[in-house]
Amino acid sequence: MKWILLLLLITTLTACGGGGRAVAPVGSYDSSKRKISTPPNFYTVQRGDTLYSISWRYGMDYKDVARINSIRSPYTIYVGQRLRFKANNSTRKQTSTRNPTQPTYTKPPAPVPKPKSQVATKPTTAKSASAPSPISSAQPFTGSQNLQWRWPTEGNIVSTYSNSSPGRKGIDIAGRAGQQINAAASGKVVYSGSGLPRYGNLLIIKHNDVYLSAYAHSDKLLVKEGEIVTAGQKIALMGRTGTQRDQLHFEIRRNGKPIDPMRFLPKR
Repeated sequence: MKWILLLLLITTLTACGGGGRAVAPVGSYDSSKRKISTPPNFYTVQRGDTLYSISWRYGMDYKDVARINSIRSPYTIYVGQRLRFKANNSTRKQTSTRNPTQPTYTKPPAPVPKPKSQVATKPTTAKSASAPSPISSAQPFTGSQNLQWRWPTEGNIVSTYSNSSPGRKGIDIAGRAGQQINAAASGKVVYSGSGLPRYGNLLIIKHNDVYLSAYAHSDKLLVKEGEIVTAGQKIALMGRTGTQRDQLHFEIRRNGKPIDPMRFLPKR
């Protein structure tokens, strides 16, 4: 009788212990955790952050974040700085109160005799003011139509882009450890680090004022922030940082919003 009770006890303990381990498979990767987070009211800048990486994390256009926080190019931020993601009501009131005063300002140039000298000065000042500002501020990377995209690495696509799935905002390309990763288009490295959750070692490249691309899970990053890279240049080595298989997670974002990279990459 005692032997039977002992056998039942061993069977019960085995079922409780071994069964619990079998439920959660080891090596699984939940890509839904690599999703765009909801922007908080405020974000405190940490070491290694850039305006681009913070905007990327919350799915926002870096230009909007810079405008809201009155940050000018080259968008320098510092540790401990508090960033907000929504415009204050005071700034909205200022813009709304300026508009009604503008029509009254246009009334003074009504006299006919004097505009002869003023007409000559207005076009020249308008041309001199408008010409340099857009050209000088973004000359190296303007013109999205001139971008020539290429595949960032070789390998099979194991996960595709999905507009409805939170964790599939790019494509995953499987490969081997140490495999070469290249820049998909020419641009400037605006982030190089491992500060974004579930991305591992990550590079973000700014191609122009509209398009950014990202290269995640690298074993080693070969370029630093501020470097100019050309299309096809070797920028990283494939790895599994932030994931559990050797792969490249590749994203393209337009004005801060993820888009399907397959729309830009050439057909194989």
